[in-house]
Amino acid sequence: MIQFFLEGKRIFLRPLETKDLNDNYQNWFNDAEICNFNDHHRFPNYKENMEEYYNSVIKSKISLVLAIIDKETGKHIGNITLQSIDNTNRSAEFAIIIGDKESWGKGIGKEAGELIINHGFNELNLHRIYCGTSTENKGMQKLAMSLGFKEEGIQKEALYKHGKYVDIINYGLVRNDV
Repeated sequence: MIQFFLEGKRIFLRPLETKDLNDNYQNWFNDAEICNFNDHHRFPNYKENMEEYYNSVIKSKISLVLAIIDKETGKHIGNITLQSIDNTNRSAEFAIIIGDKESWGKGIGKEAGELIINHGFNELNLHRIYCGTSTENKGMQKLAMSLGFKEEGIQKEALYKHGKYVDIINYGLVRNDV
């Protein structure tokens, strides 16, 4: 029996497990295409990095990191997080990575996003969830808007990627707007 934390129609979200610390997962962060618009892929990602990250995640009270699992195949296809959870201001940052390229463009991010946002508002009692992405990351911009996030502003030249500085678009979603 597969254990899950949150369940959708095509996917479920579960805590990261030590079995996830494999070459497939590690290589997501060594793949330039997967990391095209994020802070990863600046230094090689080693197994030791994965173990260190895993150990920090399982002890954290300010980050909820869940593996995205394809129900049909049981394959770990990505991760989704509510991180920097601020219990005073009742806010958290939303982040997602779909490392399995075969899962791109199939609505997996939206389904996973809806699950974790609902959990954030209804179980963690968050008031606000926010995220940011490069102005060049059209996929994440589309996902943020489809999840109900509203554009809140621009951070000028806040990300250095591919030899140039790019702006970051900030998005926010408050519980009353859902």
